Amino acid sequence: MSFFSVIIPLYNKEKYVLNTIKSVLNQSFQDFEIIIVDDGSTDQSLQVINSVNNPKITIIQQKNQGASIARNNAIQASKGNYIATLDADDLWEKNHLLELKKCINACPKAVLYCTNYNIKRHDGFITKSKFNFNYEDTCLIVKDFFKANIINFIPTSSSVAFKKEDFLKINGYNTKLRTGQDIDLWIKFGLIGQIAFNPKVTMLYNYFDQSSLSNKNYNEDRLLLINNYRSEEKNNASLKLYLDINRYALVIRHKLLKQITEAKTVKNDINLNNLNFKQRVLVHLPASMLISLKKLHGFLIKNNIYLSAFK
Repeated sequence: MSFFSVIIPLYNKEKYVLNTIKSVLNQSFQDFEIIIVDDGSTDQSLQVINSVNNPKITIIQQKNQGASIARNNAIQASKGNYIATLDADDLWEKNHLLELKKCINACPKAVLYCTNYNIKRHDGFITKSKFNFNYEDTCLIVKDFFKANIINFIPTSSSVAFKKEDFLKINGYNTKLRTGQDIDLWIKFGLIGQIAFNPKVTMLYNYFDQSSLSNKNYNEDRLLLINNYRSEEKNNASLKLYLDINRYALVIRHKLLKQITEAKTVKNDINLNNLNFKQRVLVHLPASMLISLKKLHGFLIKNNIYLSAFK
């Protein structure tokens, strides 16, 4: 039995997956297995991973059913003490698993372990992640997880580890969600126990890949995710804050797609006191202005300038 089971769902990532696998095999902490689930890729992804001859790697093939089912199936097949998840287009630093293990040793009662990460906006432009809490250089328990999580996500699908038994306790990834299934999982972990954070940067999150599921326009899934926690947010102000930030983001998405009726419906559920000044301005802007601002935002990123409404 390995200490970690590294879980990689794969769908049409032939340009990235080899480097992703290499970043795992090059870890300084080597007590792990790798389980890759090919979710019916139609490019050369399967051929790429089959070319890697390493006994640590197990490959599972399935018809295209989505990332949630791919991850659930991989975790069911895992044999490690802890699950470490990784997307097929992200990269780990050599110390990633070692720093996760340090966090596990330092905070043994936590249910979710997270390391810090950088964000790749495009080739040659990398920004640091920003969180809504203070930390220094040692592992710690995040005191108010939902409030701390409203700028960048503290956990990502490539920077966390958790016990398989805790994952099964909360029924794993929600297979009804085509996007946001990782966010849903973090909420469920946040509701049952403590979240631990290691400030060491150990991962590069590939944000700019437009083929990623997280960039598809599955707004109905995003609304389903938020609405799943209506009862819990009534008695949890921090969760209400976190969900209102997600509602804000959904309103902006709806307006960018000119889904004005849907945007109004979601906006009516937001406590505007939970938004900062920039967010309150943006949520009231007409779609035409938001579309122009979105184009400007993209232009600035291409020129290595990143501005956010979450700061």
